Amino acid sequence: MGELPPHTRAHVITASNRASAGVYEDRSGQALAAGLTELGLTVSGPEVLPDDAAALTAALRAAVDSGAELIVTTGGTGLSPTDVTPEATAPVLDREVPGLAEALRRYGQDQTPYAVISRGMVGLAGRSLVVNLPGSTGGVRDGLAVLGPLLGHIVSQLRGGDH
Repeated sequence: MGELPPHTRAHVITASNRASAGVYEDRSGQALAAGLTELGLTVSGPEVLPDDAAALTAALRAAVDSGAELIVTTGGTGLSPTDVTPEATAPVLDREVPGLAEALRRYGQDQTPYAVISRGMVGLAGRSLVVNLPGSTGGVRDGLAVLGPLLGHIVSQLRGGDH
C-alpha cells in the first residue's frame, strides 16, 4: 500500500450541464476535492464543465500537461445521452487500468445497485492516473474509499518506483 509521497498533485473535474450553468451547486466536485485534500494531496479544482466531450477532453489534457499525478472526474458516467465523460477520457489515455475501474464499481455495488451501470474508466495518461467517478456525493465517497489505500503505491509507481 504505502504512504502517499509528498507534494502529490491532483486535479478535480466535474462534468455537469446544470452545475456548470449555475442551476445548482457542484457538491460532488467539492466533496471530491475535500476528500483528496484529507488524503494528503494538493488539489486544484473542481473545474466545473458542461457535459461536452471536446471540452472535457481538453480539460483532461491540460490537467495531464500541468503535471497532476491524479486527475479525477465526477459526473457523466451514466447512461444518459449527455453522459460523455468516458468518451472524453478514452482519447487521453495511453493505457487503461480496468481492474481499478472494476474495483470502483464492485465497491459501489455494495452501496447501491446502480453502481454497476457506471461506465467510468481508469487509465494512465503519461505520468497521470485518470479516474472517472459517478456524479453523486455517494459515488465520490465510495471512490475515495477505494482509491485512498492505493494512492501511495500508485503515485510511487507513477514516479518510477519499483513494485
